[in-house]
Amino acid sequence: MDAVLARLRGKAIPVVRCESTEQADALSAWLIHGGLTILEITTTVPGYAGLVTKLAADPRLLVGTGTVLDAATAEAAVEAGSRFLVSPCLVPDVIAVGKAAKVPVIPGAATPTEVLTAHRAGAAAVKLFPAEQLGGPGFLKAVRSVLPEVPLMPTGGIALEQVPEYISAGAFAVGLGSQLASQREIAAGARDEIIARAIRLAGRDTP
Repeated sequence: MDAVLARLRGKAIPVVRCESTEQADALSAWLIHGGLTILEITTTVPGYAGLVTKLAADPRLLVGTGTVLDAATAEAAVEAGSRFLVSPCLVPDVIAVGKAAKVPVIPGAATPTEVLTAHRAGAAAVKLFPAEQLGGPGFLKAVRSVLPEVPLMPTGGIALEQVPEYISAGAFAVGLGSQLASQREIAAGARDEIIARAIRLAGRDTP
């Protein structure tokens, strides 16, 4: 578990949320081509478990599952090969599954009370969601000032250019979704544009 958290620390984590398995498979390939090696595949992707299994077979990648809302889904995600689990809210049963499997769980929270409750329930880190709507880096910094012991992963509405600001504000990691690759772009097959953003995010100069 510690090795997974160490790899997540300081990173921007792409959230793969697509309308079809084919789109999610293509988006994952584009992000990997751009140099990103950590991916969160959400359970809203049809056939997400098969994609997780396929990606997890690549030793270069660290693959997790997002939008995990119950114990059965958490168990299925772990069985598929997920190395971390993410939820938009606090579900104690999901944390229990993660603890038993030694897989870190990152539940969502929107208030200091929720953040502390998730931390005390055994969360490895807490997803501050929706980060931009809650107040952005300023809100993150304020929460960190009173709960410095809780690793926070802001997610929601964050643009590529804002990632350094969130990290500077104390983010443990940053989740990126539609700002990295919108549903419209994915459906249109905007491969080159998405790869270019992945390259920037990975800190690479060439594909």
